[in-house]
Amino acid sequence: MVVGKVGTSPIHRDELLAALSSQEALAQADKICSPEIALSRIETWRQKGERIIFTNGCFDLLHAGHVTYLEKARHLGNRLIVGLNTDRSVQAIKGPTRPVIRQEDRARVLAALASVDLVLLFDQPTPLELIRALRPDVLAKGADYTEAQVVGGQEVKSWGGRVALIPLEPGRSSSNILHHIQSTQGAS
Repeated sequence: MVVGKVGTSPIHRDELLAALSSQEALAQADKICSPEIALSRIETWRQKGERIIFTNGCFDLLHAGHVTYLEKARHLGNRLIVGLNTDRSVQAIKGPTRPVIRQEDRARVLAALASVDLVLLFDQPTPLELIRALRPDVLAKGADYTEAQVVGGQEVKSWGGRVALIPLEPGRSSSNILHHIQSTQGAS
C-alpha cells in the first residue's frame, strides 16, 4: 500500500486510515473466488502447514447465529472456506420466497467477516463436488445435523480429515427473523 504525496510531506492519520480501509475492502472482495483460484490459495496455505476448514449454507439474512457459527468453525483450523448456495439452489431448498438477499450480496457480506477466508458459490443440490475438489481437513456443520447426515463427511474422513458438529445459537435463524417480520406486518 502506498500513500503518495508530492514532495516531502507527513502522512496524516486520516489519510493512512483511508488507504488502509480501501486496501481492506479490496482484500475482502478478493475472498469471493472460483474453485480454481481457491485451489491455488489452498495449496499455498497447505505448504505453510495450515489446516483448511469447509462449511456451507445459504446464509440468507446473516445474523448473530451465523456469525457465531462461522467464528467457531474458524477455530477448528487456520483457514475457513464457505460454500455458498446460489440463489437458484436456495430456492430449490427453501422455496419460492427465498433467498431474501441475492447471492452476490450474501457473498460480499460473508467475505467481510474476519473469520472467513474464501467464499465460493455452488449451484448443485449439495456441495459434494466442491468438497471433493477442495479436500478440506475439517468439514464443519451445525449440530442440528448428525455426522451421518453431513454431505461429504465420509469423503473427508477417507483422506484423514474429520467432521465437526458445531452447536447452534438457540432461537437464531433466518426463518425466525422472517416469521417475526411477517407477524409484525400483520399486526400493523
